[in-house]
Amino acid sequence: MYEKALVLLREKKYPQLRELLATMEAQDIALLLEEADMDVVPRIYRILPKELATDVFAEMDPDMQELLIKVFSDSELGEVLEDMFLDDTVDMIEEMPATLVKRILRVATPEKRRQINDLLSYPEDSAGSIMTVEFVDLKQDMTVKQAFAHIRKTAPDKETVYTCYVTDSRRRIIGIVSVKDLLLNKYETTIGQIMDPDVIYVHTHDDKEDVAKTIDKYDFLAIPVVDNEDRLVGIITIDDAIDVLTEEIEEDIAIMAAVTPSDEDYFKTSVWGHSKNRILWLVILLLSSTFTGMIITNYENLMNALLVSFIPMIMGTGGNSGSQSSAMIVRGLATDEIKLKDFFRVFVKELLIGVLVGTALAVVNALRTWIMYELMYKNDPAYADYNIWMVSLVVGLTIIGVVVLAKILGAVLPMLAKVLKLDPAIMASPLITTIVDACAVLLYFNIALIFLPI
Repeated sequence: MYEKALVLLREKKYPQLRELLATMEAQDIALLLEEADMDVVPRIYRILPKELATDVFAEMDPDMQELLIKVFSDSELGEVLEDMFLDDTVDMIEEMPATLVKRILRVATPEKRRQINDLLSYPEDSAGSIMTVEFVDLKQDMTVKQAFAHIRKTAPDKETVYTCYVTDSRRRIIGIVSVKDLLLNKYETTIGQIMDPDVIYVHTHDDKEDVAKTIDKYDFLAIPVVDNEDRLVGIITIDDAIDVLTEEIEEDIAIMAAVTPSDEDYFKTSVWGHSKNRILWLVILLLSSTFTGMIITNYENLMNALLVSFIPMIMGTGGNSGSQSSAMIVRGLATDEIKLKDFFRVFVKELLIGVLVGTALAVVNALRTWIMYELMYKNDPAYADYNIWMVSLVVGLTIIGVVVLAKILGAVLPMLAKVLKLDPAIMASPLITTIVDACAVLLYFNIALIFLPI
């Protein structure tokens, strides 16, 4: 269907396209409009049925929304704002330039404007900033029949009706009831008899990531949000929770790659923007690697071709080992699988993993060394003065020590960042690698001093 719509769009067969679009999902239509020439997007949007058009508008990317707002008349813009859910409206406003925000607020109804300003006043990372005030609330003395009548009357303006919230005269939440509960009970049954009084809720200033994790933990379709006086002021739905978790994952991936997170798409970010996001971390890592060079210079009397040839392998193995551990711990902290109280358990586990993995790698390296230098280069005079087995022992011990150290650092540093209220992803691959490189070279040369006659 999507491909057929794309063909009709390219052939400019708008009557047939309108009939087809009316049967498509809003998300697919939004993607379709991204394929269209910008000058025909307003025309296509205007041929959509009114309710579907609003849903499509909410699914568009900010650039497309901005284009349409510029060509909308005040009455068209007012209709879109009136039909959009409040949380979607706020998300849109946060992406718009100031001039368009002023126009949006001017066109909105006084009540809508007040609600928008209330949500915009919450901190960016708070539950209040992503909640919607469009929910179904019931009273405990209502009958099931009255509840259904209330839902039918108010449902068109609500984002979800599957979960209803029971409030008292002061709007404090006292229970929760699902549409399934209503359907399975008799009309004369009161809400107070069937509601669940054990309600899990969050506060407006709770961290939105924690709220999203709560929704995921309990498999909620929505979770109620209360203010400082425990009055019900909104709900956060599963689609908003997914958006939050997606944003956090994208941010962690960027940080773990030593890139400053950005909300802009890759192609919409300029070359200068990408460079600015990447160069700071690279400068920090570049300067940090100076310590590795200083260590190598300090042990220049140990330099010989054979010992130096193992340095890249040792440093690479350490960096890779640390990256593995940090990735696992960052993920565990993000999903709450690992908590700060598990510090000692994590430390011991990574220590044992490091010993086992390091020993295995040392054995593999010993075999490699024997094959290369005892068989392939046995008669090569360049290696005649070296005790290959002693060099292999030095390298093997270094690998074990470096892998153990890297595993521990990869586990401990993200947890330390969590203690300091920083994003654990900061302590990821590039930073771990830089630290482990310096430690690997220092450990390598000191072990060589002990075992080799230098």
